[in-house]
Amino acid sequence: MAAETWRAKSDDELSSQLLDLKKEQFNLRFQQATGQLENTARVRQVRRDIARIKTVMGQRASAPAEAGK
Repeated sequence: MAAETWRAKSDDELSSQLLDLKKEQFNLRFQQATGQLENTARVRQVRRDIARIKTVMGQRASAPAEAGK
């Protein structure tokens, strides 16, 4: 998903989506280790989505600190 999509979601939605993606990442790693993974591109896609969510959450956390300056 695009970063704009993540920015439109609330903090609770981002947290739950992050948890879901981390579970999916674990399952994908497990499938890869056992040789059952078919869509290898999904690993990269999930990893990048996790990074996007963390970036948006970090930007939101640092926004009040920057506004106070």
